Amino acid sequence: MSTERGKKAEEVATSYLQSKGYKILATNWRRPNCEIDIVASRKTKKGIFKSEKLIHFVEVKYRSQARQGTGIDYITPQKLRQMKFAAAMWVSENNWDGSYELGAIEVTGEDYEVTFFLPNIEV
Repeated sequence: MSTERGKKAEEVATSYLQSKGYKILATNWRRPNCEIDIVASRKTKKGIFKSEKLIHFVEVKYRSQARQGTGIDYITPQKLRQMKFAAAMWVSENNWDGSYELGAIEVTGEDYEVTFFLPNIEV
């Protein structure tokens, strides 16, 4: 994927998350040996009167055509290990002691449409 197409897909994914009530904390967060496409937070209900802030580390997968398979198909065990490593690094660097989840957004086609959002990849 070209840098330009990847950037456009990430912009669309960011807008999608914002429209769903997520606050974007960072995009293209990079450190040696790791990267996170989108870091976002969202308050979740925890019981009747309590809410909890939850961090989502979101991988953006773009496919121009369906024949390439879905973007989610490319979340391999190796990619999951990389995502976990990057999330752990962000958590440590930011002294985050709350909950977090790994997620993925699939963006497809020349119109850059969000076709699937998986907020929590069970690992």
